[in-house]
Amino acid sequence: MRFLPLVAALSMPVVAFLTMRGAFGPDTGTVSDRYPTLLAAAGYAFAIWGLIFLLDIAYGGWQLTRDRRPRRERIAPFATAGFVLTAAWMPVFSMGWFVAAWAIIVAALACLLYCAIALSQVRRAWPGQAVFAWLPLSLHAGWLSLAAFLNTAQLIVAHGWLSTAVQLPWSLALLGGAAALLLLANLAMRGNIPYVAAAVWGLVALYVKQSASPLDGARITAIAALLLALVLLVQCTWLRWTRDVPPLGVKA
Repeated sequence: MRFLPLVAALSMPVVAFLTMRGAFGPDTGTVSDRYPTLLAAAGYAFAIWGLIFLLDIAYGGWQLTRDRRPRRERIAPFATAGFVLTAAWMPVFSMGWFVAAWAIIVAALACLLYCAIALSQVRRAWPGQAVFAWLPLSLHAGWLSLAAFLNTAQLIVAHGWLSTAVQLPWSLALLGGAAALLLLANLAMRGNIPYVAAAVWGLVALYVKQSASPLDGARITAIAALLLALVLLVQCTWLRWTRDVPPLGVKA
């Protein structure tokens, strides 16, 4: 069963390619544009998926060649589930099943955040762990930690559960939820650089998108996103400065 993480990792770019080709309906960008929100990021931000897919495949290959260790065996099933759920989210979202897509992305986040936290707290690193496990799974978890809230905003707009004309109050509430998750998770990991980098990448793209958006409240949301990015960077810098571990986040 050790090949499953690699197979699951490979499934993500394959499904992404099929989704972009319209195999399941409109591509995810087209679907997103149908439901404009104050928590939408600039299109370039989603290029991070290419890096995430590449690093996750590297993790799957590394996992396949390593000897069996109890902690690694506990991490692998959660990483595999996270990859499968990430792949499943794309066609489900393209088909417009927004509630199911939301549930899938939250489940994927839970799996990969567990991996990132567990790997950040180990006392003795496995050979290659920082580069081939901690880095890819932390980056993936960081992106999903923000993406889950962006997905929530689109779910709300798509179903009209809250006002689409006055989005600012509930959008700021969602951004506050994202802030709480990001800051608390980063605190638990004592400053996880790739986790924070993925989140900051998305928050800056959110600032870029909303700075030019015609929606009411977009400017305020843009500023709030940029402030959150700065707070995350300051927190991560402080946590790294005050911990006595090597820069890749694991104790040798």
